[in-house]
Amino acid sequence: MNINISLVLLLSLLPDIDIIIPGLEHRGPAHSVFIYTIISLPVFMIYKRRAVPYFAALVQHSLLGDLLTGGNQGVQILWPLTSNWYGAGVCITSLTNIIIEWTVFLISLTMMLKTKDLWTLFQHHPSNLLLTIPILTIVLPAFLSFPLAIPVELIIPHLVYLTFFALSILTDLKTIFQRKVQGSI
Repeated sequence: MNINISLVLLLSLLPDIDIIIPGLEHRGPAHSVFIYTIISLPVFMIYKRRAVPYFAALVQHSLLGDLLTGGNQGVQILWPLTSNWYGAGVCITSLTNIIIEWTVFLISLTMMLKTKDLWTLFQHHPSNLLLTIPILTIVLPAFLSFPLAIPVELIIPHLVYLTFFALSILTDLKTIFQRKVQGSI
């Protein structure tokens, strides 16, 4: 099955769009697995099994990431059915979280290298520009003084992904620019 890596990466971080949208509480409605399931039903009807990687990327963020490491607050995975917050209570700065995040990071990096998906990111594809959204969820909070407490031990994985996303976008922009220059000659 041919998978759009940029779209999978975008979907895996999409719930954090609430970080850059004023008025949305972080880990609130934008993290609702219920809503994502309802929205995905037509996609499953049309694309059937081909939709599975994209749906899995979308819901894993809330189920594996924030449900586990939502700290005392948790995540609203069943919004609007209930406004309750659910979570395991693992603090983002805890050693447990840091070990889990590094493990997932190393597994994902290994998988991307083994399947050569990482190299796919550095090839021209218009969907690479979608990675602008994850970059904004990583970079903008720092510039907007959003109170995001990321442990120092997790800066390296964030910077690695940020670098991958930025290089992917620059590859596309370079190709677009070269085509425009060649078209004007």
